[in-house]
Amino acid sequence: MFLVTEILMFGALFVGYTIYHSLYPEIFHAGSHHLSVPMGSFNTVVLLFSSFTMALGIHYVQVDKKKEAIIALAVTVLCALTFMVVKYFEYTSKIHHGLLPGKFFTNTEMADIKNAAMFFGFYFVMTGIHGTHVLIGAGLIIWVMIKVIKGEVNSSYYTPVEGVGLFWHVVDLIWIYLFPLLYLVG
Repeated sequence: MFLVTEILMFGALFVGYTIYHSLYPEIFHAGSHHLSVPMGSFNTVVLLFSSFTMALGIHYVQVDKKKEAIIALAVTVLCALTFMVVKYFEYTSKIHHGLLPGKFFTNTEMADIKNAAMFFGFYFVMTGIHGTHVLIGAGLIIWVMIKVIKGEVNSSYYTPVEGVGLFWHVVDLIWIYLFPLLYLVG
């Protein structure tokens, strides 16, 4: 049920984005040119790989390969942290160039575009909420790793690992929609 509410929340954001994109296409087109497609692409690859390592971690728990499970889950956490480091550099660049929503929008390149800050409002809200979910997911994966280390999950009981895996895959899936919407469609 929790995953459904996550999808509904992001679904509402996607609908809002789509409506405003159709009403103000020039704003979204101009705004998307200020995003780094290479950084977004790199983050996409990182999250896709993290889905693979999460699936491996689940599999290894199910077949009682404790060491391999811990390694796969640790790599997944490293992928999450890598994603967030890239996001940090992206956010820092936007802040440096005055590409913030609302009254904090001070970018002179887009000064002639009315309501230009609207795109960055969507960008920061959508990627900020997603980033929060990435951090929560990393924390949950660490929690599951501790359970694996303590032997609390194994081939006879692995529900927590599967639940966290489902959450992680939803977080990845949301990025698969965010990346093209924000970085490529413009």
